[in-house]
Amino acid sequence: DWYVLDYEPHRGVQRLVVDLNRLYKSERALHEVDFDWHGFEWVDCNDADSSVLSFIRRARDPNDFVVVIANFTPVVREGYRLGVPELGYYRELFNTDAAVYGGSNSGNAGGLMAEPVPWMGRPCSLNLRLPPLGVLFLKLQRG
Repeated sequence: DWYVLDYEPHRGVQRLVVDLNRLYKSERALHEVDFDWHGFEWVDCNDADSSVLSFIRRARDPNDFVVVIANFTPVVREGYRLGVPELGYYRELFNTDAAVYGGSNSGNAGGLMAEPVPWMGRPCSLNLRLPPLGVLFLKLQRG
């Protein structure tokens, strides 16, 4: 029912869905290789203690990728370390906890640098702040 858009929380969810659809269409890594195992790679699917899942989506060009991290708990996860494929600056493409969607605006100030700290079998890692009940989409910024 469209009348619920009279209420800000519902408008926030509508904005989130609109923006998520835009992101899906604009980021090749999220849709180009949907039906091939080359387009998906788990980073960590075993962190049941923290209720966090993370994976990488890749485009046809394997250097074009998006890291996705989902925190399924209502608490902020400070200092959550996550292994990533390369050093560099990872920009926050999307944060479902942004204030514009009705969230608490927890995140990583738009992005963060990977550190040369090997983690989860990867050569470097991010020291993240995971928003409560939120999902982050991060992309390595190249040249």
